[in-house]
Amino acid sequence: QVQLVDSGGGSVQAGGSLQLSCIASGYTSERLCMTWFRQAPGKEREGVATIDFDGMTRYAESVKGRFTIAKDSAKNTLYLQMNSLKPEDTATYYCAAEKKTGGYCYMDAYLYNYWGQGTQVTVSS
Repeated sequence: QVQLVDSGGGSVQAGGSLQLSCIASGYTSERLCMTWFRQAPGKEREGVATIDFDGMTRYAESVKGRFTIAKDSAKNTLYLQMNSLKPEDTATYYCAAEKKTGGYCYMDAYLYNYWGQGTQVTVSS
């Protein structure tokens, strides 16, 4: 079991920045994929960025060059630094975790069993 608590959301103007955090507890020594997802009203949950236990990262095309995923293993904390925010980034953001079983971490929501409670990000134009 892995417990996740995410935080750091808020309201910013377009072009602004926010940093999300996700504190993990439980079986954090597992070889985990840690991923940020987001879900806007009326839309499906989509993967934003993922990082595996070796530090390899992948990003959705829509956020490449603007968002950075990182982790501090000593603090069991996952981060998402979001820069140059756009109104279309408005969503509830969730951190998620799952054991890595393939060659890399996938960003498909149905593969993940452990979820944070979500934190709201609102970007105004």
